[in-house]
Amino acid sequence: MEDNLGRRIDYLRVSVTDRCNLRCLYCLPAEGVPLVDRGRILSLEEIARLIEAASVAGISRVRFTGGEPLLRKGLAGLIRAVAALPAIEDIALTTNATLLSGMAGELKAAGLTRVNVSLDSLQPERFASITRGGDLGQVWRGIDAALEAGLAPVKLNAVLMRGINEDEVEDLARLTLERELHVRFIELMPIGYAAQWAPDRLVSAAGIRERLAGWGDWEPVTGPAGGGPARYWRLPGAKGTVGFIPALSDHYCGTCNRLRLTATGCVRPCLYHGAERDIRDLVRAGAALEELTAAFREAAAAKPASHQLDAGWKDQRSMSQLGG
Repeated sequence: MEDNLGRRIDYLRVSVTDRCNLRCLYCLPAEGVPLVDRGRILSLEEIARLIEAASVAGISRVRFTGGEPLLRKGLAGLIRAVAALPAIEDIALTTNATLLSGMAGELKAAGLTRVNVSLDSLQPERFASITRGGDLGQVWRGIDAALEAGLAPVKLNAVLMRGINEDEVEDLARLTLERELHVRFIELMPIGYAAQWAPDRLVSAAGIRERLAGWGDWEPVTGPAGGGPARYWRLPGAKGTVGFIPALSDHYCGTCNRLRLTATGCVRPCLYHGAERDIRDLVRAGAALEELTAAFREAAAAKPASHQLDAGWKDQRSMSQLGG
């Protein structure tokens, strides 16, 4: 499947819930946001049906997100159903890992390939402050369980914020030296709740690379499995890699290969662009697979050339509602 600019679209990010058990500074206000009525959330069967249609259109890779996807009961069954689709080659999960330690083995057995874990601090008190109550020990138990279960590569997503955690660049990068962990530094994006204050807290990918330059001879490498936008480097002898996702300073729109499906059934061609199509009624009305497949092809055709963050964020929804 290609969009009108010739970009191959083969990756679908699927939000299974708008609920989360943390309140990270850049995602949600301390009090959270009003939750969507459960009747508006796609059932697992509806999600599986839509992923089947997307796979017919050309999607071969799926990532489950939220909210926190591990809060969704029956997730392993959904993964099992998606893994059975002939065209699906890779199934990944983005999680805060607080619930992962007790689920990693089951998810691997169901067909999950790998995980990305949000980890913005290695200091327990600071981590609890950034996440508003998160337990860093729980997260590390989840990471260890993922490695033990073979959910590799394990990628750690770190959002650095000026005056909050930017001093942990070296400590986070050091994780890649002794363990097969892949740390990715993601620029803070002015989205949703963070739209007003994020620009003042931005730490650029170039600035992070400059801080790490003196460590030694960094080697540019082909990144671990996933096909995402990160650009990776490795220190000689390191077991893992360090990656950078410069979503603002050097965006990757020209090679973007993804669509998004929200928990409420909207296909979104671009996270940072307001266009989306609601197909929940279609699937609930029992639409034929061909009609659902056409909806994904139409979404791909509507994919913009680039995001519109320079014009300001106009969507009132949080990242947890759009799919992180």
